Amino acid sequence: MPRTFPFLLLMLLVATSCGFLRNGPPPPRDNAQADPQQTVDTPKPTPTSTEFVLTSPDVVEAGNLPAEYTCDGASATLPLAWKNVPSGTTSFAIVMHHIPGPGDSHWYWVLYNIPASVTALAKNSQGVGTLGTNSVNDRTEYSPPCSKGPGAKDYTYTVYALASAPEFTVAPDAVDRDTLLAAIADRTLGSATLNIVYSR
Repeated sequence: MPRTFPFLLLMLLVATSCGFLRNGPPPPRDNAQADPQQTVDTPKPTPTSTEFVLTSPDVVEAGNLPAEYTCDGASATLPLAWKNVPSGTTSFAIVMHHIPGPGDSHWYWVLYNIPASVTALAKNSQGVGTLGTNSVNDRTEYSPPCSKGPGAKDYTYTVYALASAPEFTVAPDAVDRDTLLAAIADRTLGSATLNIVYSR
């Protein structure tokens, strides 16, 4: 065997060792490192809503109105609560109405002069605000829904935040839904609705 071969082999081993020592061994793979193709879902905080909202502890939006609040039950008024009131509100008004068809509307509850300090009404609440008339018997009282036909009907509760109290040119016992809406048109700071369904 030529003498140059062991010499070349020795040089090769020395060169390889020097490169290993200079560069160091390859870094170990971090098993905890996330794969770049994988994504981690980070929970996002739920934003705090500042929207003026109207709710009820007894029915949710688009929910079925319990019979207790209709003519099939105790004819009670629905408990309501509202929050995130617009700045500058001095009083509230509430209307419950139903639109059976184009150009037609029925209303069951008209209540105004609710103090700004009031942000909820209990079931069968009395002594708060001033009652307007309903379209069922034209009396200044709440009249419960009492659909004459089968099937589901949509009803809407609306609370209005007012910058000032409404003024009327008619007697209190003549204030119906249209009269109230006309009186508050120029002083409504905001409104919130709760839509429900009543089926017989």
